Amino acid sequence: MSNAEKPVIVVVGSLHYDIMVDAPDRPRKGETVTGHGWRPKFGGKGGNQAVAAAQAGARVRMAGAVGDDEFGRFLLEALQAGGVEAAHVRKLAGIGSGMSVAISDAGGDYGAVIVSGANLHLDPAHLEEADLWRDVRALILQNEIPDRLNLAAAGAAHRVGATVCLNAAPFRPLSDELVALVDLLVVNALEAEALSAVPVTDLASATKAAQALAARFPIAIVTAGDAGVAAMAPGQPPVALEALPVELVSTHGAGDAFMGTLVAALAAGGSFAQSLAQANRMAAAHVSRRPEPL
Repeated sequence: MSNAEKPVIVVVGSLHYDIMVDAPDRPRKGETVTGHGWRPKFGGKGGNQAVAAAQAGARVRMAGAVGDDEFGRFLLEALQAGGVEAAHVRKLAGIGSGMSVAISDAGGDYGAVIVSGANLHLDPAHLEEADLWRDVRALILQNEIPDRLNLAAAGAAHRVGATVCLNAAPFRPLSDELVALVDLLVVNALEAEALSAVPVTDLASATKAAQALAARFPIAIVTAGDAGVAAMAPGQPPVALEALPVELVSTHGAGDAFMGTLVAALAAGGSFAQSLAQANRMAAAHVSRRPEPL
């Protein structure tokens, strides 16, 4: 498929220089754990989802901010290597790029600390530039940038008729103004419970949470880890997909792989069920992928 034939997606979101640490377990308060490996990695939910959408066949424009530092240069190069257009990523002087430290344990789970840096300082006026929105079919947002930026981007996308897709992670309360502009919501089990008051422990409860969220969002999708994925869309029965059997290596970034793939598939004209299944397969492949050794 030529570049001109690919669906255009805009991602407005975070860019982080990730430091990944492999350890037998994550430390408790006051505890020091001896790890057995570390590696630098391109990250930020926005950046990860942009690359995933590009790998799934979309033409992706990233809007965000990095610092004028080595981390920023690394992030811009990684975006371009991932097939993402980075002309709308601003390089800000005097502010450090966003970064994170993530500790992945022997069971494949992880915990992370992010330092947002430049991600907090993008001028919303940059999101009004006409060439950012030319021919756009969908916008992807997350909660690692301020709500004012998500709201500005969603408003601009709404004005050009693009589908507004929000991965509400990490959890924070959503403004009524933003909720009114969101067409598609994706949340994990914890975020779903916080937004719907429905505890998610299995695929059945994930389906109940998706049904509750569908009262506020036209399309609601709950990713429930090894339980699977539940979704509600207008005029369709609930969709419940069991998780695919995999050898779990790490869950880090699985939600981003799911989100980018899902929106790219939908923007390309795939059916809702087909697009969900494709995203589910990609997330399964992602959690079973072993990192490149240093």
